[in-house]
Amino acid sequence: QLGNRMGQKISMPGFFGAPCIAEFAELLERDHADGVDKLLGRSKEDRTEVAGEAGAAEVRERRGGGHEDLAIVGMAARLPGADNVEAFWRNLRDGVESRHEVTAEDLIAAGLDPAVLDDPSYVPACMPLDDVDKFDAAFFGINPRDAQMMDPQHRVFLECSWTALEDAGYAPDKCEKLVGVFAGIARNAYQWHNVASIHEYRINSHDYSILLGNDKDFLSTRVSHRLNLRGPSMTVLTACSGSGAALHQARLALLNGDCDMALVGGGRIMSPHKVGYHYVDGNVLSADGHVHAFDAKASGMVRGSGVVAILIKRLSDAIEDGDDIKAVIKGTAVNNDGASKASFTAPSVPGQAIAIRQALADADISPDTISYVEAHGTGTRLGDPIEVAALTEAWSERKNGNQFCPVGSSKSNVGHLDAGACVTGIIKTALSMRHRLIPPSLNYETPNPLIDFANSPFYVNTELAEWKPTETPRRAAVSSFGVGGTNVHVIMEEAPERQPSSESRPRQLLLLSAKRPEAIAIQARELAEAIRSDDTLNLADVAYTLQVGRSGLPLRQAIVCSDRDDAVAKLEKLAERAASPKPAEEGVPVVFMFPGQGSQHVNMARELYDHEAVYRVHFEHCSRALKPLLGLDLRDLVYPDEGADVEALAEKLKQTEIAQLALFTVEYSIAKVWQSWGVSPASMIGHSVGEFVAACVAGVIELHDCLRVLHARASLMGSMPPGDMLAVALSVDALKPRLTEGVSIAASNAPEITVVSGKAEAVAAFRKSIEADEIDTFPLHTSHAFHSEMMEPVLEPFVRAFDGIALAAPKIPFISSMTGTWITDEQATSPGYWAQQLRNGVLFSKGVGTLLEEDDPVFLEVGPSTALSSAVRKHVTAERPLNIVTTLSAAQRPEPALETT
Repeated sequence: QLGNRMGQKISMPGFFGAPCIAEFAELLERDHADGVDKLLGRSKEDRTEVAGEAGAAEVRERRGGGHEDLAIVGMAARLPGADNVEAFWRNLRDGVESRHEVTAEDLIAAGLDPAVLDDPSYVPACMPLDDVDKFDAAFFGINPRDAQMMDPQHRVFLECSWTALEDAGYAPDKCEKLVGVFAGIARNAYQWHNVASIHEYRINSHDYSILLGNDKDFLSTRVSHRLNLRGPSMTVLTACSGSGAALHQARLALLNGDCDMALVGGGRIMSPHKVGYHYVDGNVLSADGHVHAFDAKASGMVRGSGVVAILIKRLSDAIEDGDDIKAVIKGTAVNNDGASKASFTAPSVPGQAIAIRQALADADISPDTISYVEAHGTGTRLGDPIEVAALTEAWSERKNGNQFCPVGSSKSNVGHLDAGACVTGIIKTALSMRHRLIPPSLNYETPNPLIDFANSPFYVNTELAEWKPTETPRRAAVSSFGVGGTNVHVIMEEAPERQPSSESRPRQLLLLSAKRPEAIAIQARELAEAIRSDDTLNLADVAYTLQVGRSGLPLRQAIVCSDRDDAVAKLEKLAERAASPKPAEEGVPVVFMFPGQGSQHVNMARELYDHEAVYRVHFEHCSRALKPLLGLDLRDLVYPDEGADVEALAEKLKQTEIAQLALFTVEYSIAKVWQSWGVSPASMIGHSVGEFVAACVAGVIELHDCLRVLHARASLMGSMPPGDMLAVALSVDALKPRLTEGVSIAASNAPEITVVSGKAEAVAAFRKSIEADEIDTFPLHTSHAFHSEMMEPVLEPFVRAFDGIALAAPKIPFISSMTGTWITDEQATSPGYWAQQLRNGVLFSKGVGTLLEEDDPVFLEVGPSTALSSAVRKHVTAERPLNIVTTLSAAQRPEPALETT
């Protein structure tokens, strides 16, 4: 009526922003002076001067803590119609409204009378969360009874926190960073609607565990406790803006150095779950069960059930750590409306505008650079107009004109998630930035008549639209406003362009682990879909994250794949056949086995050299150290260029002076690769020269000293007259009576494999006699009769080679090849022992027997052949199966070494 008398339309948002007569009078004088002149019959000269709008309060400069952008590195979501972030994006992209039409069966299951469906005021609509009643309590070590009594909001937030950490590549049980937890939560309805109806609860309502499982105070701290996170942990309660306020507190903690990363999130899960509500005109719930954000049909919101979580960290840290940055948070602001509004529950234009201005100032950007706003957008008749008016006021200094920026609301897709609403909007915006698409805001046809879009910077985005680039990175704003007046505004920016991953190996190992067999199949299926649907995924990055960024759970499966298509095919096959995953055995000892001379060949471990940086670094380091001693570069000999005379190089590689050093370099480098992958030996055994590798890895001798000593050993042995070595398929006891003159036992490699050595003509005569009895023999690729009396002349000179070299007790136990038992500190530090070691026979078979006296180990051959693995397999019996692994495939096998590593 007043507007009609003045001949002007009074803004409804402005009216509700003036809670008292004095402020309303100021509003009229400021915005409707001509109408007041008409009403009072006064002239312009008689007007009363009024102060500027309350919303134009000065933006405060933040003090302390400094400023730095934050990175979102992990995201998790359980939302209506979407079990994960990827499903949420598909629904957003496709314009899906995850609305459920409530049925009589739903109401009966909830313990309600289905006759309520006949009530005209009853709206049979909700946006529920699937599987809200399911929780893997054992996975988190929670007692089943405690889990049953626990608020589902707590349960699902715990799950989402785990998922967000894994999405970022940080396994909770491996993460050494200080991680905080900041979350908001809605009112607990589960305790009163579910737990309170249980007879046991009524009897034990004083039970402290019920309080711990349901009270808001323990939402964040339970996550910190269960996941062993030691940063600040707090629940932030500001109603609908709870997760946004939690984000602001997390940001301050990161900037102040209180933590290295922070989990931020929250949510609401309705109880009873799949039920509707009674519509009351003028209330906040929708008349038709749809959210018509910004539309003329807007009559309220629909409550949704869902929980979300993100993992954030300082942007500089995220870039340095090579994290997968989903989006950047440039600024945040939080304030309260105070009393400048119509009522405690009403929104406020001035209050929201100040928060928006503060966030823009905090991000140090102009609103002209923002190209999308994810609004609070509840679809209420008054809330939407006030929000647009506040945004317009805050952007009053824009230069781009009107209606240049799209606005939308995820509440039209999944309903209002209460305390989880802000982070839900942040996840939507981060996904939109990554895909460079702006999803449609649903249920919008005609603008709310109280919204002046034409004179604002905004328009409602109703179709899937390309998010076009501008002169600045893509930027967006997210608003969240809580009942009671706590306003949150967040400024976001697309992730910086990621540096491409470095060249990697041609095949990747994808590891899966879980606590239940069916979970392996689910993981395989989800991973296959992720690889198929995201062209930006680098298979090497996927493999790395699965290995270092996932918890090693009890059941394991692994596949080796060459490319994305191969990975998808093998993962789908794994998911379909549901093979029984192998339980991981904690603390299983690994034995490193280092083979001796005779296993060398040109291009041994070539794929490791070409594709494994750790191997290449150590091989080249040894090669450089040996070049002055050998007068050649091992790289040219072991890894020749295409077109080289391989046969000639192979002959050269048989020379003892080169062979032993080449083998040491390869085996030592392979050992370093295994250790870099987290596989460390519990014990070791080396065959002849292989024992020197064991000694070096065990810390008995420093690397460069070991290369010098080994060069002396090989040179001295190579200076002796030539001889031959022959493997015979007989035991030591069976072979001894058959020995002929000039032939001696050099090694016992397996129960039925013994090696003899001697002068070439003597070994040849022995071989002829032994083969006459149809006994198998195998000549070894050696140039001399090692471990025989032919080595006697070099013993004393070799002892002198240790002059000035420090030897230390082994830090890792290993088997003496000379005794077949554990080497003692006295032996390991005695040059005399190492001299006798090249003369006496190698008791490898006895050494394996010694190792088998311990817990069942995994035997890992760390070298270019499978010779020692074959020897160990001779110890396998039906009663004693053994775990034997080779690093590389045999030289003559056609498949690539990395395929079988």
